[in-house]
Amino acid sequence: MSNRCSQGHQNPPDSRFCRLCGEKLTVAGVGIYPGMLLGDRYRLVRELGHGGFGRTYLAEDINRFNEPCVLKEFAPQVRGTYALQKSEELFEREAGVLYKLQHPQIPRFREMFRANYEEQGHLFLVQDFVEGSNYNQLLMARKQQGQVFSEAEVAQLLRQLLPVLQYIHSIGVIHRDISPDNLILRSADQLPVLIDFGGVKQVAAAIASQFVEANQVPHATRLGKIGYAPPEQMQTGQVYPQSDLYALAVTALVLLTGREPQEFISDAATPARWQAFVTLSPMLSAVLSRMLAPQPSDRFQSAAQVLQMLGAPPAFNPDLVNRAFTSHAPLPPATPPSPPLSYTPHSAPQPPTSSATVAYRPASPPAPRRSSGINAGIVVFLAILGAVIGVGWWARDEWLPLITEAPATGEATNPDTQSSDFSPEERARKAALRDRREALGIDAGFLVRLTDATFRDRHPELQGRTLTTDPSDAQWRAQWDAIASEWLDQLEQSTSAEARRQLGSYDKTDRDAWKQTVNQLYVSSRALYDLADAQFFHLYPEQREENFLEQPIGQVWHAIAFDAVQALQSNNALERIQFAPGTFSQDVSGTLNPGEGRVFIANLRAEQILRLSLQVPPRSTQLSVYVPRPTVETPFYLEDSADVVWSGTLTQSGYYEIVVVSIADQPINYNLTVAVDNVTSAPVEPTEPEAPDAKN
Repeated sequence: MSNRCSQGHQNPPDSRFCRLCGEKLTVAGVGIYPGMLLGDRYRLVRELGHGGFGRTYLAEDINRFNEPCVLKEFAPQVRGTYALQKSEELFEREAGVLYKLQHPQIPRFREMFRANYEEQGHLFLVQDFVEGSNYNQLLMARKQQGQVFSEAEVAQLLRQLLPVLQYIHSIGVIHRDISPDNLILRSADQLPVLIDFGGVKQVAAAIASQFVEANQVPHATRLGKIGYAPPEQMQTGQVYPQSDLYALAVTALVLLTGREPQEFISDAATPARWQAFVTLSPMLSAVLSRMLAPQPSDRFQSAAQVLQMLGAPPAFNPDLVNRAFTSHAPLPPATPPSPPLSYTPHSAPQPPTSSATVAYRPASPPAPRRSSGINAGIVVFLAILGAVIGVGWWARDEWLPLITEAPATGEATNPDTQSSDFSPEERARKAALRDRREALGIDAGFLVRLTDATFRDRHPELQGRTLTTDPSDAQWRAQWDAIASEWLDQLEQSTSAEARRQLGSYDKTDRDAWKQTVNQLYVSSRALYDLADAQFFHLYPEQREENFLEQPIGQVWHAIAFDAVQALQSNNALERIQFAPGTFSQDVSGTLNPGEGRVFIANLRAEQILRLSLQVPPRSTQLSVYVPRPTVETPFYLEDSADVVWSGTLTQSGYYEIVVVSIADQPINYNLTVAVDNVTSAPVEPTEPEAPDAKN
């Protein structure tokens, strides 16, 4: 076994003190050795590291065909029965927090178990093993070639990680220890994975300080890495969502510069001076500057705000990562060049103030909430659109009407209106936008509201300002036009012509009508919303956990839902399962594109045993099983689950719905086996299923 300190530094086996930081080392127990079987299930392969709460091991799960996994040992440095009992209670509580984390870019925490060796009981956490290299290893490899990460790569990394932070923050979890060491580039799909949450370290530190013996000096346990952890975490131990954003910004700059944080952050209480080491685009420079503000209140208040500032995540480009040693940014020189002109939100050129200034109240971060009611997904949708819309951007009648005065339909206040103050190029650009919008059948007022919301999210420094036709605002108008063009692209690709024509006018009346329509097909609104949610969140993942339904982007969700209703009615997304005489099962197979789903219905009897088996690539789908008549006690059998097998005795007679949606980033093939038996007879459909309106 390797000999590591609590910071993970590797040391020779006979070392008593860490060769890098000087920490006194503890000798690994002789009872732990490769090949040892723990919990009658986990065979140890090797030690991966040594943290402040114990050691981490690579193991094989013999109950799952020797699948690799990670064991994290909890070994608090305390004595006494009460102290050990209390420490284990705290550890179990923290394990419960980790267990509820369900995100494809977070290793899944499987279980906690106790194993006995050396005549003592030891607690272990089991989580998925992530095959790949951490970003510190990737950076070191590049530095050997005189290279570092490029701005495009780091921007992509931020766009891929911010939704992960948005997710954990929404359920009240703070990572506390983001750094290149705790980010792994997963080999399977080239996505960054967030590992080594700091909550367990917090438990270890609290236990060590609370139960230290009278004649001992408590060992200082640092939570968060020096340079990466923000001032409030290092000085007071307090952490917030903004603390993770600070650490992520430092990580980005380390990858961009190849330097340690101490080289560009001399004093945690003052703004970082990293511009001397790397020149970035004004947009990314402004984002990182605000993420690194010394005071949490001066940073972005949520990961969603940062994501909106950076823009909607583009399609994943593995080439940015696969080109490991070609076309990368050169390593900055040892002597910093003259500091370039930097752009920050506070020093950005501001449009002149107009007499028609619009009051703006920044949107507060959404409160953590769990999905419930008719559909968990619809609550998530509502949350998403609220964040995007609540940051609307305003301009004069000559270009953008005040959103509060824009009509719901019609062209009374036309965003396409030209101005003699515009250059010929700008007039041509706006005319092209108008022509394309009209060709797509999209309402002008709606496009204004949708673009305003996105523009304001990307440029919060312009809050309360009114855009003018003055040449000094030309750069802002160009960016607004670019966002409008992006929306036209997305709406053309993701919605039908009929759905686009109604954008801006969808409301609850439409949702109620769709519910009645699909109910006649023996499909519930839950299943309909599953289809709409899957497509919407595939296109706009940053909208998860946001309150968006009544916001402009909520209209996009409605358009997608409209198309889902059409797909169900045409049987493109709906299939009925019927068993041939004498058969007990049926296989259905096909291909699902990213964000696509299908609903399967089967008319079954109570007391029959239903068995489902879905063959798909790992973690590529969500499976739901809805009952004919939902009740408070049994609203569903399965909802948005990563499981691929399910069986149970049916409690009702009628049409059951099996919904499969893809959450993969590429087309996948599926094969669904539906089997029904009641042991003594072949399955027979009920002659009188529930009325269609029994669905909800």
